Amino acid sequence: MSESIMTNAPSIVQTLRDRFGASTYEFRGETSLILKTEQIVPACQILRDEYSFELLTEQTAVDYWPELAPRFHVVYRLRSLKNNLILGLRVPLEGNFPVMPTLTGVYANANWFERELWDMFGIRFEGHPDLRRVVMPEDWVGHPLRKDYPLGYEEVQFTFNFDEIDVRKPYAQE
Repeated sequence: MSESIMTNAPSIVQTLRDRFGASTYEFRGETSLILKTEQIVPACQILRDEYSFELLTEQTAVDYWPELAPRFHVVYRLRSLKNNLILGLRVPLEGNFPVMPTLTGVYANANWFERELWDMFGIRFEGHPDLRRVVMPEDWVGHPLRKDYPLGYEEVQFTFNFDEIDVRKPYAQE
C-alpha cells in the first residue's frame, strides 16, 4: 500500500482489522493486509463499495514449497483511482490442492487472473464461471510455476563438465 494510505486513510486498514481480524505487515513502506480465504470476497466488496477501490490491478500467487502450512499466498493489489490509493491483500492457502472463492462477482477482471493462477499454480477458485487453462495447452499435466514442478532442462555444457554431459547425449548410446 502506498505511503499516502497510512497518512490519508488509516480508517481503511483499521476497518478491515476490526471487521475481519486481519493482520498487517509492512515491507518497504507498503502495508498489506492478511485475510482468511472466506474473508476475501466480503473484504473486497467493502473496499469497492465503501472506499472506492474500483480496480483490481494485480492478482498473483507465491509458492513457499516445501512449506505446506501455508504453502501458497494469493496476492491482490487494489487501486482507488478516486483517492489515489493502492492496497495490498494476501490470502494464505495450505496444502497441495488449495481452493478459495472467486472474486469475479466483485471484480470482473479477476476472471483472467484466476484462470492464470489455476493454470500456473493449480489454485482452484470455487464459483469461477470458466476455470480452464489460459496459458498452457488443455492437455498439459501439472502447473509450471509450482516450485516442485520438474524443470526438465538439459545442463549447459562447458569445458569442465564436457565428458560428464557428453556421455548422456543420444549419440553416445549408439
